[in-house]
Amino acid sequence: MTNSKLFIFAGALGFLLLALVSLYRLLFWFPITIGGEEVGQTTSLLAFVISLALSIMLFQGARQRGS
Repeated sequence: MTNSKLFIFAGALGFLLLALVSLYRLLFWFPITIGGEEVGQTTSLLAFVISLALSIMLFQGARQRGS
């Protein structure tokens, strides 16, 4: 595995982990408070969609880089 492919794969795993945490929060609601303000479920939905899309794009990029 080349160095750049390894970094792309690590980034894809990081975004996938963020997507899974966001999905967990959507399914089993638990409060998140930042600066005294509660973060809404809409924010978790957006984080899930965006991080999942980035993860898929990076996994595809790592696969294409390998061939």
